Amino acid sequence: MNVNSPCYGLFVDINDTRYCSMPDDHQVVKRSLSDTVLTSNRIAAGTGTAGDDSNQLSGPLGIFVDVNLDLYVADCLNDRVQLFQSEESNGMTVARTKSVNPSLDCPSGVILDAEKYLFIAELGNSRIFGLGLNGIQCLFGCYGVGSQSNQLNNPSSLSFDRSGSIFVTDSLNHRIQKFQYHEESC
Repeated sequence: MNVNSPCYGLFVDINDTRYCSMPDDHQVVKRSLSDTVLTSNRIAAGTGTAGDDSNQLSGPLGIFVDVNLDLYVADCLNDRVQLFQSEESNGMTVARTKSVNPSLDCPSGVILDAEKYLFIAELGNSRIFGLGLNGIQCLFGCYGVGSQSNQLNNPSSLSFDRSGSIFVTDSLNHRIQKFQYHEESC
């Protein structure tokens, strides 16, 4: 897959379609793994022009595609997470700066668990949020930036292991943090 600017987020969906978020171009592009033409990318989200309308992105970073082929985008410079339902060009905001206290500042990573609970890594305030039926709540890094085991400094991406533990790329602390799953705390 050839793209004309840096690719920040990368995701391969259940149909073997690659997605690449391009913050400099304010869009997410996609291409099937079976497509042999390297330049046959299609726009999955964003218009290529920075903005905060429902069809626009501004500095998209982390991306996630669920089993319904719905695309979640960490729209960093708009301080929001957008959901683009399959084949739709207009997104809907699922988390934004006004829905979090203190405000959401440059979301950088998104991932959805099996129960459709959305996890959001946030660069600006160095936190991890969870968004589910009970609203949004801070999960990790809630008490300020730092290097202690319960603190983060510019988390950029996150992933789960088989047992449900969350691994976070803690960029400026030069480490990967593991937060273990405890059923009684969820």
